[in-house]
Amino acid sequence: MAKTITVPTWFYQHGDADFALDVPEEGFGGWQKANLDLSLEHTAVVVMHAWDAGTAYDQFPGWWRVVPYIPRANAIMEKVFPPLLEAVRKSPMPLFHVVAGGNYYKDLPGYERAVELAPRIVSEVEKISPDPALKTMLDYKQEHGYPRPHNVPDIERGFARIDFGPQAHPQGNEGVAENGPQLYGLCRAHSITHLIYAGFAINWCLLLSPGGMAEMSYQYGVTCSAFRQATTAVENKASARDQWCKELALWRVALAFGFVYDVDDFVAALKAGGGATGAAAP
Repeated sequence: MAKTITVPTWFYQHGDADFALDVPEEGFGGWQKANLDLSLEHTAVVVMHAWDAGTAYDQFPGWWRVVPYIPRANAIMEKVFPPLLEAVRKSPMPLFHVVAGGNYYKDLPGYERAVELAPRIVSEVEKISPDPALKTMLDYKQEHGYPRPHNVPDIERGFARIDFGPQAHPQGNEGVAENGPQLYGLCRAHSITHLIYAGFAINWCLLLSPGGMAEMSYQYGVTCSAFRQATTAVENKASARDQWCKELALWRVALAFGFVYDVDDFVAALKAGGGATGAAAP
């Protein structure tokens, strides 16, 4: 079994700015693609927050009104996840899952293993509470900005029955982490130095939630990359049509954290390199 495979890999050439131009950044090389070797022994794929949020608007309309990427996420889980996760499971690479939002994962053996592997001493500090004036401001934001009171009951109903999306459910003893220390423990146990993320959303949870790229990179030193086709983003009114928030988030991943992979390229490289022909990794 080959220990490395060659994968077409996206990175961003952030330079050189050309100050002879009206906009110096337009001199950047921009997105570039190179065939780079990837270690099968030290890389893991992470599926993060791939939730069952319902399959129809009328199940949780208030939730869908403020999280309208749910249909995009459902389509990705249905079409992109199956071939990707199948290829990973047939390779030596571990497949990890990062979870949040309930107790739907706590009876899984992979979660019990992650709890056992997490560092025993994790420093904690008392969080700073808002002052009265700030609390009033935040309450106003919640009422008039996000999520707005009329949507809250559906959001609460949705999270009360939250579960893995059917295509994203862990199998066997796959590691399941609910925070950075647990994911770090899994990485240490498997000698993982590089995590490639799939899941939702690339500019929100995957970057900043517990077990996301910022924590794993800055606190634990793990290089974090992403699959372009296996994620979507929280978009705003101006960005949604062309999914510019997703594009900006992928640029941020490539610049600040690791690399970006196309799912088809990755799966083909696994198969061509002999990394997706054997028994599934434990």
